[in-house]
Amino acid sequence: MPRKVIDYKSLDLGGRFSLSAPERGWSGEITLPGDVHTALLEAAEIPDPYFGQNEDAVAWVYKTPWTVERRFDMPADMAEGYLTLTLSEVDCIATVLLNGEAIAQTQNQFIRYDLDVTGKIRAGENTLTIAFAAVPEVAQSRADAHPFAIPYAAMNQKVAHLNFVRKTACHAGWDWGICLMPIGVYGRMELRRSALARTESVQVDQLHENGKVNLVLKTRVHAFDSGTVSLTQMIDGQTVGGDIEVEKGENLIEHSITIDSPNLWWPVGQGGQPLYDLVTDLDGETTSQKIGLRKLEWIVEKDEIDHSFKCRINGRDITMMGANWIPAGAIPSRITPEVVEDLLQSAKAANYNMLRVWGGGQYEPDWFYDLCDEMGLLVWHDFMFSCMPYPSDRAFLADVQTEITQQVRRLSHHASIALWCGDNEVIGSLNWYPETKANRDRHLANYDRLSNLLAKIVEDEDPQRRFWPSSPSLGYMDFADGWHIDTRGDMHFWDVWHSAKPFEHYRSVQPRFASEFGFQSFTSINVIETFTEAADRNPSSPVMETHQRNDGGNARILETMCRYFRFPKGFEEMVFLSQVQQGLAIKTAIEFWRSTKPRCMGMLYWQINDTWPVASWSSLDYGGQWKLLHYLAKRFFAPINIVAVPEGDDIVIRGMNDGPAPAEITLDVFAVDMEGTAKLLHRLEVSLGLESASELVRVAREAVTDGQFLMLEWRDGDGMTIGGNDFFPRPHKYYNLPAATVSATWTQGENGPELTLQSDSCAFFVTAQVEPAGYFSDNCFTLLPGRPATLSFSPRRGAAPGLDDLQNSLRISHLAETY
Repeated sequence: MPRKVIDYKSLDLGGRFSLSAPERGWSGEITLPGDVHTALLEAAEIPDPYFGQNEDAVAWVYKTPWTVERRFDMPADMAEGYLTLTLSEVDCIATVLLNGEAIAQTQNQFIRYDLDVTGKIRAGENTLTIAFAAVPEVAQSRADAHPFAIPYAAMNQKVAHLNFVRKTACHAGWDWGICLMPIGVYGRMELRRSALARTESVQVDQLHENGKVNLVLKTRVHAFDSGTVSLTQMIDGQTVGGDIEVEKGENLIEHSITIDSPNLWWPVGQGGQPLYDLVTDLDGETTSQKIGLRKLEWIVEKDEIDHSFKCRINGRDITMMGANWIPAGAIPSRITPEVVEDLLQSAKAANYNMLRVWGGGQYEPDWFYDLCDEMGLLVWHDFMFSCMPYPSDRAFLADVQTEITQQVRRLSHHASIALWCGDNEVIGSLNWYPETKANRDRHLANYDRLSNLLAKIVEDEDPQRRFWPSSPSLGYMDFADGWHIDTRGDMHFWDVWHSAKPFEHYRSVQPRFASEFGFQSFTSINVIETFTEAADRNPSSPVMETHQRNDGGNARILETMCRYFRFPKGFEEMVFLSQVQQGLAIKTAIEFWRSTKPRCMGMLYWQINDTWPVASWSSLDYGGQWKLLHYLAKRFFAPINIVAVPEGDDIVIRGMNDGPAPAEITLDVFAVDMEGTAKLLHRLEVSLGLESASELVRVAREAVTDGQFLMLEWRDGDGMTIGGNDFFPRPHKYYNLPAATVSATWTQGENGPELTLQSDSCAFFVTAQVEPAGYFSDNCFTLLPGRPATLSFSPRRGAAPGLDDLQNSLRISHLAETY
């Protein structure tokens, strides 16, 4: 007997909801997906949380239970079949009611809830209600009920015991983050009508051999009853599938397809990013995905040092270069595809090829990973555990098992996902807290129960990807505190910032993979103006200290400034100089570590972005504006780079090539004095291979006098300059800088506005800034007299400034004018 055909249908339940706080007697409206803070801002019920010290003024919001509700009509033609209410990214502890009946309790922001509501929804009007509990109360009660004390990250978080709640950890604050503890729904709100079964996930395993790629398409469907479904899948012009018998519950259905002449996907800078369209159709429910074909391996094997740690893609060992990613905003409604794409485009423009999605943040929406696939940005992906122990009782682990299983199944088809990492610094945190230090054995056993669960899930659900237990970690089943071991595993190196060591201390270690290290600066002056009054613009004002979340951070910025520079004459100059020294710190680390290739094969500095306007380690301001570090990153992450490394009585010039092919260059090495007179010390014809960095030449320190610095320039085979660098043997404060005057001329080039800068004397860290959103092709560089520099300007986020807009807002800064 032929089965009755019931088309798949869906009803978007997002839109305007009523919003109420019964305890406060307040009611209004909210748009969902969205968050309560945004609704209250729209209703003028709270001030801007980012301005001044308003954080405390809005703290009542997260201490208050909230309820959202809306009526919706279900079309009569959706009444047949089976109905699923899908809610994802529900933040966080909530009761879901349908027509007044409680149908679910949510307690995990990272779980997609698929609720069978067949028979619970009627044709015509229905009411959906979500009642949110106050998370601080729930977290405290769970901690109180636990059989032994588990500490939380009180040094970062204003809300206690958030390790007992599966919610974005930095929502409670971090050492760069505001505490807002947002409430809302940020993902799908959808009613789905299925004939017999719904799609749960579609995963793709790839086997590369003999120039072909064999794909195994793994589709999980949830069947409401046993019967027959139609499942077809199409990719590269091939279609597989048909009618399939399913049993009630979860079903795994596998199809195989071979692509004979695959067009391989590469990280940006190594090749193209072709993506194949995969379309899965389950009884009319279509799932569309884009698949990049690549073979990715992590080579962790014994070598002459200890153990390697490197990423091999399509047979090529590639140095990973980039930064750590945190959520793109503290208010979820402001994290839009446009905002995130802008940040990712800036990562690509600065020669990144990898981001680390950090474990104190969140699993990002599907479109984040789609953008990474399209741009060729690899993702080191932490699971969402960070800087503190977590419970390991059966209920907590069962919740985590659902979370991790769903997330791995959701994301594993993405070419950009390079590695699953169990957590951020959780194993290391066992040596931080009095409770864990007093009984490390107990807390280690507690940790292992969670870590082992994560490892097993990855092994079962995504066996083709490496699971790395923690970051940092020395490797499989090694629970030692390996933060300062640089011979294997990945390393977090924080001595320069947290221990106030000099920048040169970065050269005391040679990590195999540096996955965290950083140095702070103030956010840019135009950003500071958005959250301060004029009287607040002082590094020790209460407002500036509120916008500095790391204890002693502003003082450390200023103390470091005195080591390397003469003290600035004013606040704006101080802000500028803080960004100069931040760039120098990270430049010192990355140039040295890159020069040790193949020992070090990865450098991800902390951090690319901010969640709000704050003094931090970021290279992009909140809002996406480039800080000076980001300009330096574009240079020190350039595929071909030449660096100077002091070594005893010499300055060693080393070259590295992390491009797709060997290169031939001509290198000039100059000693330059403060008058701009350049003395050629060496001219070399250099072959740069891909396997390792090369020592090119040594310059005796005595060849560079007290008033000189080294300048490096290199050209390609056509004689075109493709890079430059400089090295100061002494801190800049010891140089008598000329009072340079930098002139600027705007012209309209073929590809957009161009700015030509020239100086009458040596000018250092020359930086152009304009009001329209965008970035220059270079910035924060050395400008010599008689050698003008022409910069192109790339608008951001739809800006289309005219030359007058750019000219009228242009501000030029350089080192000499800060004194």
